[in-house]
Amino acid sequence: MTSLNFPLTNVQMELMKLYSTDLSDNDLTELKTLLANFYASKAISRANEIWDKKGLTNADMDKWLNEKS
Repeated sequence: MTSLNFPLTNVQMELMKLYSTDLSDNDLTELKTLLANFYASKAISRANEIWDKKGLTNADMDKWLNEKS
């Protein structure tokens, strides 16, 4: 059983407000896509920061993609 931690975070509070709304299946799918895109964008931004910090190039990526497993 999962225990609840109080007080709730700001994200948890916003989600609780959202849960009181009866979304259509289409709206729910759109919301899931929106959240997935939000986190994907954050992950890509972080990966780009690391890429730049390490000075990697497209040639490096091509090399990795063509390596034999």
